[in-house]
Amino acid sequence: MKPWGSPEQAGVGALPPNFSERPGDMTEPPVFDRIRTLVSGHDVVLFMKGDRHMPRCGFSNTVVQVLDVTGVDFVDVDVLADDEIREGIKAFTDWPTIPQLYVKGEFVGGCDIVREMYQTGELRDLLAQKGVPHAA
Repeated sequence: MKPWGSPEQAGVGALPPNFSERPGDMTEPPVFDRIRTLVSGHDVVLFMKGDRHMPRCGFSNTVVQVLDVTGVDFVDVDVLADDEIREGIKAFTDWPTIPQLYVKGEFVGGCDIVREMYQTGELRDLLAQKGVPHAA
């Protein structure tokens, strides 16, 4: 099964329906507003374990390295410092793992997708398409 936001299932940047749009669920967790504020307030946001200076898992470290090589400025959110964000981000995207990368408010994917997009040049294309400054 391909998670939301994967190029194979929904195209890069696709978000799952909000909780309020899902059958049988009439409310969203309050953390969703915090997450929306974070991803809409910055061009690039990485929800990760640790921070950019000291990643606390190999997958988070890989995405930080890709973003650094790409020359894009990003906001890092340490999910280990906030359990509400840690669990909320998984529900927000219906994506079970961390790290999670957002560009211009849209979910891109986790480590494997970001790494593959970098290797194929799709990540630079996406950044350019969204008007996000990065190294050429």
